[in-house]
Amino acid sequence: MKQKRGWSTSIIIVLLIALCTACAGSKTGSDTSGTATGDSGTPETALSDKTRVVASEKGDISIPADPQRIVGLSVVYPEFLYALGVRPVAVQNYHPEFPTYLQEALKDTLKTGLTQTPNFEAILSTQPDLIIAPAWWSDKDYDQLTAIAPTVLLPQRDNWRDELRDIAEVLGKKDLAEKVITDLQVQEAEAKKKLDTLVGDETVMYMMIMADEIVIYGENIDRGKFIHQELGLNPVKDFPQSEMSVSISLEKIPEYNPDHIILQLDDESSDKVQKRYKEMMNSSLWENMTAVKKNQVYTMGGKEWFSLGMSPLADSNAVNDVLQAFEKKEN
Repeated sequence: MKQKRGWSTSIIIVLLIALCTACAGSKTGSDTSGTATGDSGTPETALSDKTRVVASEKGDISIPADPQRIVGLSVVYPEFLYALGVRPVAVQNYHPEFPTYLQEALKDTLKTGLTQTPNFEAILSTQPDLIIAPAWWSDKDYDQLTAIAPTVLLPQRDNWRDELRDIAEVLGKKDLAEKVITDLQVQEAEAKKKLDTLVGDETVMYMMIMADEIVIYGENIDRGKFIHQELGLNPVKDFPQSEMSVSISLEKIPEYNPDHIILQLDDESSDKVQKRYKEMMNSSLWENMTAVKKNQVYTMGGKEWFSLGMSPLADSNAVNDVLQAFEKKEN
């Protein structure tokens, strides 16, 4: 099996290089006549007007000075790219459809799905002039990707702001990245003040219904940090502070008994998720909780909150969702 897979990969690489060479010849035949060559005597600056060098995990990479057809190979990269004013031609995606805040903007973007090996044929069909990807995900595919277009692999980051800055550096949009970050900070600060008035010292538990478990998020994980630190909503007192999240049974949930519950369904289309959700809703343990009795449970969609804590667009959307939920409760 390994030998067959090796032959298959080699054939794919050869075909991709041949196709890209043919495309390059047809697209740049007239453009390259003025670029620097040893025989033409054309100044070296002629080439630098059309390309520039950027840093990557593979060293310095020459890319188009103004790339127009960009592919983002990470489920979060569509959000980063659009936040920077770019509509990618192709991306990887977790859900069949983009969240609502991206659907119209990226309606013409090719979704290639999420597989361990990218769909090289689909990526090639979009005729990209630049591919951007995180090294932790795409390092193994680097040779195949560079056969399609210049590929910039970026480092893994613990904070999405640094990841956004990395992409902005590649695209020459550093100032815009800082504006995106600052604008979100202002939005969160304003929301935090409103929520302090609406919620005060009451506790809020953020939980997710998944196919095989129920999870409560604390302040040590991106999405929990967003709820409890960026928006200032008080976590339940007995949540173990050393944990990022806790998998919990239905029988244990009432022990926390928060005043408010933000409830996210991991995947609304999953039969397992829906079954677990309905079982919980119909349980007397659930019905007797303070938040449930006071009608202070706010349900959020998995697709809309999938990138929460990992993207400025997802966070901005969630700010609006949380404000709307709590303000509606007051009216």
